[in-house]
Amino acid sequence: MFFTVPSCKQDPNGASNTVSTEWATNSAKFGWLVDGVFPSGTDGTHINNVAFSNDRTLIATADDYGLVNLFRNPCRVGHKPVSLRGHSEHVVRVGFNSDDSYLFSIGGYDQTLMQWKRL
Repeated sequence: MFFTVPSCKQDPNGASNTVSTEWATNSAKFGWLVDGVFPSGTDGTHINNVAFSNDRTLIATADDYGLVNLFRNPCRVGHKPVSLRGHSEHVVRVGFNSDDSYLFSIGGYDQTLMQWKRL
């Protein structure tokens, strides 16, 4: 749901009106830039977290299958990720450090913090 700040009223065309908006942060798993992070045949509930690199070139996802997936930004339907496996089960969070040289992931059941070096 989208609202306009000055009027505090709902904007029914908010999704279309915000296509070219540049946000300060990006962590929502639904949106124009992340359309392709969901494999076909899934309902999207297996994606637990989304993080954009600070230079806005990469999108990382944390999922219920123990994978950290990296996509190019924007990610359209049909784009293939680079999948990183290391956690035993679901991954709950991902995030980049300030200069994007590392990606961090946190496992749910294994309670492990992993760091992935960007080459």
